[in-house]
Amino acid sequence: MDENTAGAAAPAKTVDEYSIDDLTRIYLKMRNKVQEMTKEMESKIEALKAQQDQIASIMKDRVRALGDGVSSLKTEHGTIMLTTKTRYYAQDWDAFKTFVHEHDALDLFEKRIAQKNMQQFIDENPGLTPPGLNSISEVDISVRKATAR
Repeated sequence: MDENTAGAAAPAKTVDEYSIDDLTRIYLKMRNKVQEMTKEMESKIEALKAQQDQIASIMKDRVRALGDGVSSLKTEHGTIMLTTKTRYYAQDWDAFKTFVHEHDALDLFEKRIAQKNMQQFIDENPGLTPPGLNSISEVDISVRKATAR
């Protein structure tokens, strides 16, 4: 395992031959490198997306300038289409939940469980499990950098 290049070269010894302390050191070094690389890439992606947004705004304005009847424009390199997306959100959740129940419109909610709330419910109500509920628990590791003594 080559801790300097995070796996790019052939290992000098197998992973099983390293001490747990060495494995921890290597793991932390790799995690730091991943974080560093992720930060660099996120910065580059953010800059590209900003340029993309600027170009999209100009293209939208140009298609709109062609008149109300025009919603798409074919070019040599592709077709530009104006699309309308509507997003809904509740400004007053209590009023919205009351409305949903009054009109038997539970399908207005998405089908997912609030994970932290479900865990809290189960912790506060041992032995009471909602019907149809399944769960998956996974064991993972967490590695913290050593602190100065």
